[in-house]
Amino acid sequence: MEDRPRGYRKAIFFGVVITLFACSRVTSARNVILVLDDEDAKDGGDSNGEELASYEGASDGGVGGLPSGLDSQDSGQEWDEFGDADDLKDEDLDPGSWRQALDLEQAEGGSHRDDVQYGKGVRKMVQGLGDGDPALLAAAIADLRVAADRGHAHAQSTIGFLHGSGYGMDKSDAKAHLYHHFAAEGGNFQSKMALAYSYHRQQLHSKACKLYAELAATAMASFRSSKEAPLLEPVRLNDGSEESKEYKKFRGEDDDDFQFLQYKAHKGFAVAMYRLGIIYYLGLRGVPRDHSKALTWFQRAVDKGEYESMELLGEIYARGFGVERNYTKALEWFVEATRRKQHSANNGIGWLYAKGLGVERKNLTKAREYFKKAADNSDPDGLYNLGVLYLRGLGLKQDVREARRHFMLAVNISKLRHPKALYQLARMHQKGNGVKKDEATAVELYKLVAERGPWGSLLKWALECYVNREIGKALLLYSRAAELGYEVAQSNAAWILDKYYGEDVCIGSSGFCTEAERHQRAHALWRYASEQGNQHAALLIGDAYYYGRGTEKDLDRAAEAYNLARVQQNAQAMFNLGYMHEHGVGLPMDLHLAKRYYDQALETDHDAALPVTLALMGLWLRQNYANSFVVRFIDALPDAIPHSFGHYLNSISIDEGNATLATLFVCLLTVLYLRQRHRRVALVPPAEQPQPVEPPVPQ
Repeated sequence: MEDRPRGYRKAIFFGVVITLFACSRVTSARNVILVLDDEDAKDGGDSNGEELASYEGASDGGVGGLPSGLDSQDSGQEWDEFGDADDLKDEDLDPGSWRQALDLEQAEGGSHRDDVQYGKGVRKMVQGLGDGDPALLAAAIADLRVAADRGHAHAQSTIGFLHGSGYGMDKSDAKAHLYHHFAAEGGNFQSKMALAYSYHRQQLHSKACKLYAELAATAMASFRSSKEAPLLEPVRLNDGSEESKEYKKFRGEDDDDFQFLQYKAHKGFAVAMYRLGIIYYLGLRGVPRDHSKALTWFQRAVDKGEYESMELLGEIYARGFGVERNYTKALEWFVEATRRKQHSANNGIGWLYAKGLGVERKNLTKAREYFKKAADNSDPDGLYNLGVLYLRGLGLKQDVREARRHFMLAVNISKLRHPKALYQLARMHQKGNGVKKDEATAVELYKLVAERGPWGSLLKWALECYVNREIGKALLLYSRAAELGYEVAQSNAAWILDKYYGEDVCIGSSGFCTEAERHQRAHALWRYASEQGNQHAALLIGDAYYYGRGTEKDLDRAAEAYNLARVQQNAQAMFNLGYMHEHGVGLPMDLHLAKRYYDQALETDHDAALPVTLALMGLWLRQNYANSFVVRFIDALPDAIPHSFGHYLNSISIDEGNATLATLFVCLLTVLYLRQRHRRVALVPPAEQPQPVEPPVPQ
């Protein structure tokens, strides 16, 4: 990662100079997203410091919580909210994905020649970019071009990506768009995602809305039929300018925390069994989804008296996950769960009545009663399903406004913002049903749902590569997901480019990236992430314009980017704006406004105490000794300090900073005291200076 912004370094340099100057003077006179987190465990000795967030249903929003068929946009037919589409296959949901292409290339025998050609190209591309081999990438492009020229949609999609990113080809957004257009017409869903995101950025709402609606419908269908779990855990590789420690928890079954949890489950701890079942059921923390293992651990947890597993067993039997479908058993487990005060299980019972499965007959009145019981206990799936009944007028009077209210409650309560409820709200805004027609809002909502689709597996694959230190391959996969509009992928790819600038992980249009190419690629990715609300990205965009990294130096645009990050409550951006006002760099010189920004930075982030205090010291010196040698020397110092020393100053820890800060205060106060005393003495005329009193002469 590059140096921190100039203002921060100058504040540190102020402190260093003040300390040296002071010491010398004295000498002469520092959602349902289900996440296992170490910090969450509070249930006594049965946890290893981690606890699951309350379970809000399965990854598909609970039984009946998600649609399972593709929405027919063309026919105008409404979705069967309680239907099934488990016969869909992964290749139907995300045709042409790179992982499928790798499998295709391994089994060339029965495949079409263009599919085989495409598979070879993808394998060479992944290997070439993973190993940092430009020659192998060139061979991959040759294979992909052959298939693309014959009209192979998935090869066209990959060529479009390579043109858009500048991997081994001249970067061209126009060519990328053209190839993605042909690929989308040929049925490649990832190209549809790329086009939808491009239209969204250009505010072409009608085009974006049409594509995102189709992609969101496919995403909803994939939740149950895909082998991969939906994207529940988008993991960031960086925490500000530092590498995040969070990603290390995603090493799958090799992770120490997972192994300890497994050990406790084998020792008979019921909560550990339940958590292990959740991990396998949803495919969390890098562990492959395995419904059979989930079933086993849930059953063992129930035998030990863990009642939350009962509802999940009911869902497993209702869905036929890892076991033959049995609606009667599902009903038994749901009923038993409600007897144990697991109120969300009422949603499962309501779903069975809505479908007429495992019960005497279909009964929408009873379904409504059970959905309401679940909803009254703040279950998002119960709220959603009750909203569906209001929307369709099933078992009660149709009321679109009431349906919308229930969908919004489901979104607000669910930790995953209930994707199915988001989908219904998006449709309402798209069609003007019960709400003013607003395609811009519909696009935003559809996008949130579409990003849960099977193409989200790119981020899982990329994280897996990063954990295994396959940095080049991780960069490739994050770059592809970034093109599809995933903000976390955009920031992760940009961060890899910045962090690993000294390694051969970035391949440009001809050979390894030049420094300019790397900066330009990272700058573009940070810009996209900034547009989607990433405050750290907005800060780095400001740095790029301030220093002219990857773009022309532009202090006005730097100030705009810092102001955007400030609005997003970024303390560093506030500090940088203060610095620019203090020195009149890109903004009018205004010491009072500079102090206000410095104070805001400290209010926003108390860890900024060291640089803010040093900056305020600098302001004091500038106000009282504006034209002194010390101020001129301090202003010139950052350009004279060796680059390596600047890196050292940036790495000072908070503890060291506190010690340094205390030293600075003591030294500065000592200097001020001595200087003021010297000045007072110098101003007194010799005749007026008090004379020493002679001691009385003893008589």
